[in-house]
Amino acid sequence: MSSQLASNNLYSVLHPEKLGNKSNSTNTTKRVRDMWCTLRLLREVWMKVGLEKLESHEGVTIKALLDSGATGLFMNTTFAREKGFKMEKMKNPLLVKNMNGTVNVGGAITHQVECNMFFKGHVERVRMDICDLEKIEVILGMPWLTAHNPEIDWEKGEVKMTRCLPICGKRK
Repeated sequence: MSSQLASNNLYSVLHPEKLGNKSNSTNTTKRVRDMWCTLRLLREVWMKVGLEKLESHEGVTIKALLDSGATGLFMNTTFAREKGFKMEKMKNPLLVKNMNGTVNVGGAITHQVECNMFFKGHVERVRMDICDLEKIEVILGMPWLTAHNPEIDWEKGEVKMTRCLPICGKRK
């Protein structure tokens, strides 16, 4: 769907009087209110995870964003530097594009971090691409979601690791 079509649809729902439909404006206002209540239920889901450096075994607890639109696992450049994660230079940099198709101002991904990640008794070694995520420290995208297929309660913001494959790590 084009962004223009999406904005036109949103505009026509929120401003029905501009479309010449004045007789139905009370009913339309109720539909808009109902739609707004539905939209408020949609939320971001964050996981409180532990990240452990491989070299020193020092750990830090952070909030990671689950993002089904992300094509990888990502760590914020500033966060990685401030916390002292060992960044490994990649042989082939990756071009980063935003959702709207524009090139990310942070430039290409040139480094990765490998670390252990802990979540509710689950432990695994992960490799994250380093890029500019503004205020977000870590994003867990589709590769992670697909590999673990977690149960996600989007309304409550709860994540359960009940469907992991046997190869997934569990602490005893």
